[in-house]
Amino acid sequence: MAEDKLVKPREDHEFPRETPAIVPEEEPITREEKEPIAETTESIVKESLEPEITVQKPKEKELEPTVGTLINLSKVPFEFPPLSILTPPPISPAMIPQSELASMAEKIKSALETYKISGRIVAVKPGPIITRFEFEPVSGTRVSRIVALEDDLALALKAQNVRIVAPLPGKGTVGIEIPNPKPNIVYIRSVLESPQFRNTKAKLPLALGMDVSGTPVVEDLTEMPHLLIAGATGSGKSVCINSIITSFAYKLTPMDLRLLLIDPKRIELSIYNDIPYLIAPVVVDNKEAAAALNWAISEMEARYKVLSAHKVRNIAEYNELIQQKPYLGNKIPYLVIIIDELADLMMTVANEVEEPIARLAQMARAVGIHLVIATQRPSVDVVTGIIKANFPTRIAFKVRSKIDSRTILDLQGAERLLGRGDMLYLSFRLAEPIRIHGSFISTQETTELVSFLKKYPNPQSEVISFKEELAKRQVLSELDELFWEAAKIVVISQKGSASHLQRKLRIGYTRAASIIDQLEMMGIVGPFEGSKAREVYVETLEELDRIRKEFEARK
Repeated sequence: MAEDKLVKPREDHEFPRETPAIVPEEEPITREEKEPIAETTESIVKESLEPEITVQKPKEKELEPTVGTLINLSKVPFEFPPLSILTPPPISPAMIPQSELASMAEKIKSALETYKISGRIVAVKPGPIITRFEFEPVSGTRVSRIVALEDDLALALKAQNVRIVAPLPGKGTVGIEIPNPKPNIVYIRSVLESPQFRNTKAKLPLALGMDVSGTPVVEDLTEMPHLLIAGATGSGKSVCINSIITSFAYKLTPMDLRLLLIDPKRIELSIYNDIPYLIAPVVVDNKEAAAALNWAISEMEARYKVLSAHKVRNIAEYNELIQQKPYLGNKIPYLVIIIDELADLMMTVANEVEEPIARLAQMARAVGIHLVIATQRPSVDVVTGIIKANFPTRIAFKVRSKIDSRTILDLQGAERLLGRGDMLYLSFRLAEPIRIHGSFISTQETTELVSFLKKYPNPQSEVISFKEELAKRQVLSELDELFWEAAKIVVISQKGSASHLQRKLRIGYTRAASIIDQLEMMGIVGPFEGSKAREVYVETLEELDRIRKEFEARK
């Protein structure tokens, strides 16, 4: 019935008499109406010499991405921050003497033999925070027996805790990880200076830290394509987010990357206000956060329209096309949405944020929109099944229990981490999570970095206000009963004025003007232009029907 209502307008919806259809005085005679002309060699040559550029160029001019995207940028000056504002790593970090490593290996072997587990230490890999001993058990030894001895080994070695990885992926050995007596800090500058970061081809590089052997770990957010971070208070989540933003600042310009920061705690990300990467001030209100995520859905849909118009599959292909043909428009920047505390949003506005997060996680990768979400409470009511299923890449810092570890990683082990940046990194490319010691950036370094970035202008012509977006959503949630009927009248007549709706719907001016405002918020008509009727953006009833279905699907 809804389709019949849209396709078949009532009789009182016919065109107004004051605007009769204009008929040209003399219609041009088409080639088919002329008498047939015998094709001659001269006519064939003449037609073949007609330049094709007059046909092709207007078609390419129609493909303007700035019309479809919601973020419009202009070129502004920008320089990458110098590494000198970051703390350099110590020239001679604390090293464990070889004699001490050999002694520790012997103690491990002896402790295992106490429980009738024989074998040998085949490799020792000292890292900045822990040292991994690779133990090769004799044939026939059950691996589960070794894993059950974590606490007993910690007692025998007088270690804070011991983590056993059995077996090590791709090896016939068991990894026994013991904390170093004097752990070294993994300064973010040491990762940013490394060849792994300087030579990376990642579109959105993340300087995560160093692995157990001290090798820098740099991952690409576009390949993840979204990241879920969990850990107890003080485990290193906020420092990890600061490291991620810092990684972007040293590789991408504000024209290449836009950031949407959501901080329900109000204290962790507010320091980044006014840096040129932001599409809007840091969002701290939960209701505004829901509006921001729904805005991101609209941006995603707008980007898909642009990609479809240019017949490309993803943002990388589109930007490569624009680089070859700049006259088609501007490049589309990557958009990274960072949420520092998901638990607070799920407690207050779960119904409004869970679906947008899931939809973005499912669809936004191709158009260059990526999510980084952190929470200190990785319980099933926060990290729900629908969210977890769409985040294959996860980072677990130290958590309080095995249950929390299984919630975030689907396996235990995160409860035995040391805290202060010690993490397990799980990717869809990895059979088992790898242990990484997170990059550390101090509050002072972050402050100096932000001060440097603030010197440069924001390339965005207009900063987005999610307070206005929230007000718009509240208005659209209470649509007038005659809204869709009025929309149909406006589309059919291509006349967007309150007085026109007054006559057709027989309602008062105040109500008609309110409906016109709602039509503007829905994107059906343009803004107010004085005494002129508003421009109508929707040309057909089919397009209006699509808008209605999309709107009702979001409710």
